[in-house]
Amino acid sequence: MLAFFYCGLINVSQVIGLFAGRGELPLKIIAHCQEQGQPLFLIAFEGQTDPEFVNQQQSHVKGHLWTHFGAVGKTLRYLKANKVTHIVMAGSMHRPSLSELKLDWKGTQWFTKMGLAKMGLKASGDDGLLSSIVRLLKSEGLNVVSATDILDNLLAPKGVMGRHQPEEADWQDITKGKKIAHLLGVGDIGQAVVVQQGLVLGVEAIEGTESLLARCAQLRREGRGGVLVKMAKPEQSRAVDLPTIGVATIHQAQAAGLRGVAVESGSTQILDQKAVIKAADAAGLYLVGVPPL
Repeated sequence: MLAFFYCGLINVSQVIGLFAGRGELPLKIIAHCQEQGQPLFLIAFEGQTDPEFVNQQQSHVKGHLWTHFGAVGKTLRYLKANKVTHIVMAGSMHRPSLSELKLDWKGTQWFTKMGLAKMGLKASGDDGLLSSIVRLLKSEGLNVVSATDILDNLLAPKGVMGRHQPEEADWQDITKGKKIAHLLGVGDIGQAVVVQQGLVLGVEAIEGTESLLARCAQLRREGRGGVLVKMAKPEQSRAVDLPTIGVATIHQAQAAGLRGVAVESGSTQILDQKAVIKAADAAGLYLVGVPPL
């Protein structure tokens, strides 16, 4: 047996910098690392990270920094001063506009070097922007890891989870949803689609899955309910922006009148799988992990 503990695939001699967005995932990472004695510094972003969350977690992390996306130099100096070795990005964040970036000199250099100034922030797409951030961090000697490198049993398994099984008509909707979600991913648009009775009720863009489901609740047809399908973008980095569901997703799908949720196995993060499966069972929804196209 090794003489040191592991926080997933990261050993405790290494220091994590958590870029925290909204949702449950940042909290789970902090709780797990605290339990394992893993040193972690919290990086909170103005207008993105919940201030109450930061206040609650101050005693559970080695330190924290409030910053914004464009303060690249400030953020890198903080990481290096605290000997951070690994970066994990967790939680949802809304895509900033160019004016919201408020680039410092280091940020301006990065923006130009990555070709974003010429291409335009909007044209780069979410995956293009995230990939450029990952390249920047790596160029500064930092390792960018996935939440799945820290938390065990986070990725969706293949097959039906829980008591409820999709029927033949459900599988037809799931298959169509996979094809549409694949096209969305290729276009770097979104990760989710809702299909009912062969009709696409809605696709996810910048608004996120919660808003997609709320919109589709108003668009559902009479009869057999539809399905939410979430798939990873084909070309995206597996270290950042993987599709994610939690108990709230199940409740939102139920409120939208859906029959189930299908997610890409091996590439979708399920926050607390036992709780999510229990919620799906209680709601009468099927939950299934499906392979990519």
